[in-house]
Amino acid sequence: MHKTKILTLLTDFGLSDVYVGVMKGVIAQVNPTLNVVDLTHDIPPQNIAAARFCLMSAYPYFPPGTVHIAVVDPGVGSNRRAIAIQFGDSFLVGPDNGIFSGIITSSDVTAVELTNPSYWRTREPSTTFHGRDIFAPAGAHLASGVPLEQLGTAINPETLVQLPIPEYRVTEAGVVGCIQYSDRFGNLITNIPGTLVEEKSWFVEVDKYTILGTTTYHDSPPGNLVALVGSHGWVEIAVNCGNAQQQLQLNWGDVVKVILSK
Repeated sequence: MHKTKILTLLTDFGLSDVYVGVMKGVIAQVNPTLNVVDLTHDIPPQNIAAARFCLMSAYPYFPPGTVHIAVVDPGVGSNRRAIAIQFGDSFLVGPDNGIFSGIITSSDVTAVELTNPSYWRTREPSTTFHGRDIFAPAGAHLASGVPLEQLGTAINPETLVQLPIPEYRVTEAGVVGCIQYSDRFGNLITNIPGTLVEEKSWFVEVDKYTILGTTTYHDSPPGNLVALVGSHGWVEIAVNCGNAQQQLQLNWGDVVKVILSK
């Protein structure tokens, strides 16, 4: 079997500037044989919650040993920690700001603060571009076989920053949750697991709207709202051939109710 290690990149850098290309250049300087996969570079600027959701959604589709570098880092240059984590058989590299909190849900975690400059690009990293000077080289070294423990100082996983995402609540009528992400199509993805509506008749109440639960986008006429379980496995609100976020003006944390028909 092919042994080339995979390293993924997720950032809010966009593609208009050279930032992503520079990170790839640094990775290639460490190990040009690594297979670098771009998850996305279109995370809205400084939106840690969106980065958390996207990384959480992509993580299960990669093989063991993959190194995921995620850089959405409004605290760059501050006293927030630069970290690397081993989670099961895979690795996470980035800022300790909650970006990994959608994945780190078990005790099978080892974490270090990236304090060993031998694995940085330079011993005097930029205060504005840790993606280039710390995270990219550290991730490349990890993917090349450097043990996690060599990258820095061990830290207690319980001290890792968690992003406080509201939890859904099961009620007598159904489930109360919230919006946790809006994708580029304007689909509003909630934090309500699709398993809670399986084989049930249901509808969504949000703001002044009542939206029937169905199975596909095209179960409602073009331009109409529809509720369904999306490919991520969460209940979502969409508009057939339209944009639910623009129509409803809902954002992260806004309340959504699922009503289960009796």
